[in-house]
Amino acid sequence: MLLNDLCSSLISYTKTARENPDITSMEMDSRKVTPGSLFVCIKGYTVDGHEYAGEAVKKGAAALLAERELDVNVPVIVVRDVKRAMAVLSSVFYNHPTRKMRLIGITGTNGKTTTTHLIDHVLKDSGQHTGMVGTLYTKIGEETIENKNTTPESLVLQQTFGKMVSQNIETCTMEVSSHALDLGRVRGCDFDIAVFTNLTKDHLDYHETMEAYKQAKGLLFAQLGNHYEGRGKTAVLNADDPASSLYERMTSAQVLTYGIKNESDIKAENIAIRPWGTSFEAVTPWGKETFSLKLIGMFSVYNALAAITASLLSNISLADIKRSLEAIEGVDGRFETVDAGQDFTVVVDYAHTPDSLENVLKTVKEMAEKNIYVIVGCGGDRDKTKRPEMAAIASEFADTAIFTSDNPRSEDPKAILEDMVKGVEKSNYTVIESRKEAIEHAVHSAAAKDIIVIAGKGHETYQIIGSEVLTFDDREEARKAIKKIKADR
Repeated sequence: MLLNDLCSSLISYTKTARENPDITSMEMDSRKVTPGSLFVCIKGYTVDGHEYAGEAVKKGAAALLAERELDVNVPVIVVRDVKRAMAVLSSVFYNHPTRKMRLIGITGTNGKTTTTHLIDHVLKDSGQHTGMVGTLYTKIGEETIENKNTTPESLVLQQTFGKMVSQNIETCTMEVSSHALDLGRVRGCDFDIAVFTNLTKDHLDYHETMEAYKQAKGLLFAQLGNHYEGRGKTAVLNADDPASSLYERMTSAQVLTYGIKNESDIKAENIAIRPWGTSFEAVTPWGKETFSLKLIGMFSVYNALAAITASLLSNISLADIKRSLEAIEGVDGRFETVDAGQDFTVVVDYAHTPDSLENVLKTVKEMAEKNIYVIVGCGGDRDKTKRPEMAAIASEFADTAIFTSDNPRSEDPKAILEDMVKGVEKSNYTVIESRKEAIEHAVHSAAAKDIIVIAGKGHETYQIIGSEVLTFDDREEARKAIKKIKADR
């Protein structure tokens, strides 16, 4: 695409040279630039892309997108806001890929990953070619690609969507984080269905207040627009979460609600939660079905309701949704059990907010026959206010709470643990800084029919200590510890 044609989609910009090169790709990483690329100079938290402009030109960049003039011998498109312009240009360059498939966005504090996977599973079982963008990975058909962020930058997203369209993907389901919404990463994404799971305390290190956090989530629903052709756009809202009333006002799209306690369009009734699974009756405008899931807990009912609603809107029958969801064993790192032949239960869960930890522990409490051990830590360089809350919840629901490191990053792990202990009134806890040793301690202490919950990291296979990213997997560490005690005994 010729540079002038590409830039015609921008309302305001200046161009430093008359040349009109053919743009063959767009890149925001100078290492990926090839001859003909438009290099986008992004200002990051630690790196400024403008400083790599010369390197990009040496590698063959045909033009640059920047926020100031640069001393290079190729045209520079100068704009006030590079990120906003990048979203526009990348959507144009990749020929508006999200207009050519159904795009389902899921936002909320907890449940995004599970809900995304449930929807994708139902869509695949219905015969659709699907894509997925989320915390665990990006998936295009059967190909998986590791993600650095829950929601990538707009350029990466449009490149990914373009690839999906070229491979005949019909529906993409995507986790949409509050950071991504606030930073404009999903500009240029033409969502058809936007799903809200819940809003609880998290990310206040970034948003500072719960009101700002709530407003950021609401941008997904505000961006649905006024498109009413056919069924048009739909906002899927949790009727039991107070934030839904704001999001309903923020969107001009049609709204479909789901819930358990309050009146809703799609409701779960006759709920039964057991150690081996959860059952409920889904009452919908499309009929009623009784679901018997292998997933455990009340939070699983909410996730399932959100998935059922989005799937119904995707023209899948309630009976087909039932068959698909009932076949799902679980989602990686979400209430995942570790079985190495031991006579006690080990559960690994991503719960890293006060609300998600409480939900998991309430579920465990209902199914526990004997003692509950909870291993939990809090990440460094993140919201400090939730540390004492997390510790207090662990102490309240566990017989023994073990406070340990999560991803301390640049913070002193001891200081994080001191913050956690401040929230505990009971004495049923111990502090073990090494996460490996904390897991070994719990496994060594557990007796038959006890339950160990290892919370906070879930699917993660690393631990960030200082500037190092070390290999660490709660599930593998638990297996090693179990095998060790079995050998010792």
